[in-house]
Amino acid sequence: MNLTSIIEKGHFDLHMHTTASDGSFSPSEVVEMAAAKGITTIAITDHDTTNGIKEAMEAGKRLGVNVIPGIELSTKYKGKNIDILGYQIDESKELLAVLKKIRNHRENRAQIIVNKFCELGMNITVEDVQKQSKGEVIARPHIAKAVVEKGYAKNTQEVFDLYLGDGKPCAVDKMELTPDEGIKLIHNTGGIAVLAHPMLIQDDLIVEELMQLPFDGIEVWHRKHQPEDVIRYKGVGQKYKKLITGGSDFHNEEHLMGDFGYDL
Repeated sequence: MNLTSIIEKGHFDLHMHTTASDGSFSPSEVVEMAAAKGITTIAITDHDTTNGIKEAMEAGKRLGVNVIPGIELSTKYKGKNIDILGYQIDESKELLAVLKKIRNHRENRAQIIVNKFCELGMNITVEDVQKQSKGEVIARPHIAKAVVEKGYAKNTQEVFDLYLGDGKPCAVDKMELTPDEGIKLIHNTGGIAVLAHPMLIQDDLIVEELMQLPFDGIEVWHRKHQPEDVIRYKGVGQKYKKLITGGSDFHNEEHLMGDFGYDL
């Protein structure tokens, strides 16, 4: 599956999450929703896990949707969270070993965060969080949902604003790779490494620095990118001769699935 030709044809969404990480819909449900919208190619890019890929690809074969096996790796650079999208990846022993290490850290981190909420008088448990994650990778949105379900906040955004966001009382750093390590890990599987949602980095000087690393592409279209952001990051991608990609960063029904392409 040639990613360049897919992007040139349009009608794709290359950034989608499922219940394998912090999405609200199962891998097969995400594919079904994409098929209903007429999107011909999608990438399943769950956070630091490949667990949803097999189910999604099987659904794609049934429904006539091209499903690219992908991932979204968490990395850190100069104090900034830098997410890297990996496309056309293969589940190598090296990749699975690193993901297992990250997953174990996430589980320990979840317990520490839960303890912090309890210290603030909010009685939640890891079991409450696991109900939200449905047994898959535990992420901060799952913890936020548990807090809301217990009645300690009105919605998940309030939980992040008051407790879980960076620098807030219940925040705990997650295990992260460096961008170099993330890119190398993706390349070692035969995959393509793309810088995710550069606008969210909120520092274009850092984006320029990152583009000098061996990234293959940059995510130009994104649900949080305004038209001026798209124009700016297209220019950055062209300057550094990078592949230009895009995706909705779909997690739930509040996030509209995309249908991206140059002429759309």
